[in-house]
Amino acid sequence: MTSPIVELKRVGKSFRSADGTARSVLEDVDFTLREGEIVALLGQSGSGKSTLLRIMAGLIPADDGDVRYRNQPLYGPARGIAMVFQSFALFPWLTVQQNVELGLEARGISPEERAVRAEKAIELIGLSGFEGALPRELSGGMRQRVGIARALVVEPEVLLMDEAFSALDVLTGERLREDILELWQGGQMPTKAILVVSHNIEEAVVMADRVLVFASDPGRVRSELAINLPRPRDPNSPAIRSLIDEVYALMTASRAGLPTEEPAYSPYAARLPEAGVSSMEGVLELLAAHPFSGRADLPQLVEESELTDEELLPIVNALHMLEFAIVAHGDIQLSSLGQHYVDGNNALRHELFGQQLLTHVPLAAHIRHSLEQEESGELPEEAFLKLLRESMNTEEAERVLNVAIEWGRYGEAFEYNYHTGTIHLPDGSTDGQ
Repeated sequence: MTSPIVELKRVGKSFRSADGTARSVLEDVDFTLREGEIVALLGQSGSGKSTLLRIMAGLIPADDGDVRYRNQPLYGPARGIAMVFQSFALFPWLTVQQNVELGLEARGISPEERAVRAEKAIELIGLSGFEGALPRELSGGMRQRVGIARALVVEPEVLLMDEAFSALDVLTGERLREDILELWQGGQMPTKAILVVSHNIEEAVVMADRVLVFASDPGRVRSELAINLPRPRDPNSPAIRSLIDEVYALMTASRAGLPTEEPAYSPYAARLPEAGVSSMEGVLELLAAHPFSGRADLPQLVEESELTDEELLPIVNALHMLEFAIVAHGDIQLSSLGQHYVDGNNALRHELFGQQLLTHVPLAAHIRHSLEQEESGELPEEAFLKLLRESMNTEEAERVLNVAIEWGRYGEAFEYNYHTGTIHLPDGSTDGQ
């Protein structure tokens, strides 16, 4: 077995909510990154994947557990670990050459040596001739190549990539990914191990030797899949398609009867999936028209719907939560209730959605019940944001409440006044008097 480079044992991390209470983001994370491997980390937004990478990079400390680099405790940034960010993170007033040299300058490398090493890194990543260009003069793919060159120029043993391809268009992302794998396979990179955070399941299977699926609230490794196939890998080969199916099954396993990922601290603070009603209806109608009796393979549904994994999986989660569909073994099946919904007129769809919402989403039921207890039938949204902020940060609390409001308005469970920021009972509803 190859040597471990980075080891995490029972690692935990918490952040303070607005009211000062600790919110656990990571808990009991065990993970070892070894020489000669690429590992992909998959999980829903907000599961703590990026936090984990920052702990491994030494940018933030863990609150609990043990983090080691080459069997030594990691207390800060390690010279052998570099990170590539989703947002490029380039200084706009510096040229390509100057951006790439930054890490070397911080280490006190002489200007002459910096220039030589930066030019080599720029050539390696395919940007020769652009050394004097400013970031604004480059395409998105070229800017990300600069970010990768800046990471590689310090000759790291470990390269951490935080959704490094997600901000690019599909073709550009694929080309850059292929180039990275070609450099890796050819031994042209100084890097001995790569950890990639991704939302793209196909990307993870094509790149990685291991795929880890991260659970949420708090974040932890839920399952692992080894991929023992030679590279380059054809995404359309039967073996790869089978592995992609398997990863979809792992990603949706909690919706198929395994322990859920709902937060233990409050049933109201569940992370509602980022799924719009129109998107859910679109997938239901696509399933209803499917030739296999309302059943579809999730990877196939990605292609048919022209949605990304990041867009489709929350919709699948929402449909299963509301019992309009059944998710199992990487497949999705339209339920009898889902078929009834698709067949119904607009009024019936609103009614069914509202019934399922109040039955299966505790936050929506809590909002409705609270409004019914008020003589006025209305409450400020801040009352519910305060409840959510006890268990999540402000940004996530606002996102969750916005989803609940959209679903509640469609299901006619409650309404929202955008001018006053108040939630109120629909006209004609019982007001609790």
